[in-house]
Amino acid sequence: MFRAGMWGLAALVTAVALSGCANKGRLAPVDEHSIGGAYGSSRVLPGAENAGKPGYYTVKPGDTLIRIGMDNGQSGRDIARWNKLDNPNLIESGQVLRVAPPAPEVSVARPVASTGAASTATPAASASVAPAALAAPSAAEEAVNFQWPARGNLISGFDETKNKGLDIGGKSGDPVSAAADGRVVYAGAGLRGYGNLIILKHNNTYLTAYAHNQTLLVKEDQVIKRGQKIAEMGNSDADQVKLHFEIRRQGKPVDPAKYLPGN
Repeated sequence: MFRAGMWGLAALVTAVALSGCANKGRLAPVDEHSIGGAYGSSRVLPGAENAGKPGYYTVKPGDTLIRIGMDNGQSGRDIARWNKLDNPNLIESGQVLRVAPPAPEVSVARPVASTGAASTATPAASASVAPAALAAPSAAEEAVNFQWPARGNLISGFDETKNKGLDIGGKSGDPVSAAADGRVVYAGAGLRGYGNLIILKHNNTYLTAYAHNQTLLVKEDQVIKRGQKIAEMGNSDADQVKLHFEIRRQGKPVDPAKYLPGN
């Protein structure tokens, strides 16, 4: 019986070792909740207490900070800073992230008590409180004077489900210009399906995105002026040379044709 048990243990160890070799060098998806459940407990993911609250986002499988920032009208770097992420490349499905700027504390003065005999109020005091919600953007914040980012024929128009912007044709190397004044919040090729991408933040309401470029001519955090050349047109992660251009209002794609002058 003892010998049979030893042979069974040896077979189990061998099977585990072979499984480890087969998966060496390949990262498999991990469901942390099921792992925790196997041991009778589950790990509480960061920010879980904020799930469902305004200004917060629950990470889904396949998400990246670039995508989350773009979908919420924010810079991925800002989101990393607001959430004190040591490694912005490591976020977990189910983790809850702040995706709106932390509301600054404001000092609110309580009214001074009257000196009348009937008054029982205490003397004035001040308290620091955080606003319950972010104020809606003002009309001035929303006003952006957009221009066309490239010259060329319109290949594809806006479609909420199939095409979240406009596709503008051209030749490899044609100039791509900033549609309005703004700041570069992303420049790179880390967002699948967009190739070499630039994202500009214009204010608290609007972002613009410029995809499939051949060459990027700006860096993150650089301040850009309307009409400034920021890239050269290309076909990175695309089937032809074109500029894919998006305007996002508070993270939601809108039809750029409604914001651009007649071409």
